[in-house]
Amino acid sequence: MTPPDESLSSLRKEYARAFLDVRDVDPDPFVQFRRWFTDAQNAGLPEPNAMTLATATKEGRPSARAVLLKSIDETGFTFFTNFKSRKAREIAENPAAALLFFWAELERQVRIEGNIECVSDAESDQYFRSRPRESQIGAWASKQSETLPDRSTLEHAVARLTQQYAGRDIPRPPHWGGYRLLPSRFEFWQGRPSRLHDRIQYLQHSSSWHINRLSP
Repeated sequence: MTPPDESLSSLRKEYARAFLDVRDVDPDPFVQFRRWFTDAQNAGLPEPNAMTLATATKEGRPSARAVLLKSIDETGFTFFTNFKSRKAREIAENPAAALLFFWAELERQVRIEGNIECVSDAESDQYFRSRPRESQIGAWASKQSETLPDRSTLEHAVARLTQQYAGRDIPRPPHWGGYRLLPSRFEFWQGRPSRLHDRIQYLQHSSSWHINRLSP
């Protein structure tokens, strides 16, 4: 058996910036999330909207990747991607998914679980029009998650599409659009000393949220 890597096992950071109590959180987890998200923005964190999206196949084999949150409303959290990507194929098989926001500088993380649904074509069209032109071209050029022979193949596709759409608007590809995760569970985690972290959970019960504290 390979001995443990002492350089890894000795890595340790003590968390002591803040605390979190049930009495301090908002009854609405969406309001509580916006509070923490605003804190992350005000702290100048790089890409505070970056989140890990975990999906799974119908057999339960998981995969995870970082995506960007692009909107949030009272129903859920929205991101955009290629409908032929691995994550999209897994969502089609199994809509249950999870999000993780980790803001290390604030010693905070938020875990969100629920089911994913497609957003409307109108919402996808609206966001696509707001993207930089180069990103719009990229959405057409990339066959996301498929094997790519080499980098030049992708670059040639970008060059061809750039010429094709020169001087005119680029339409949204039919294979590209948005998803929204509809939460049924939130967990707000605040780092504390000695790994005795604060964990506040929201569980959805019909139209209301039940709040409790979890053991660290």
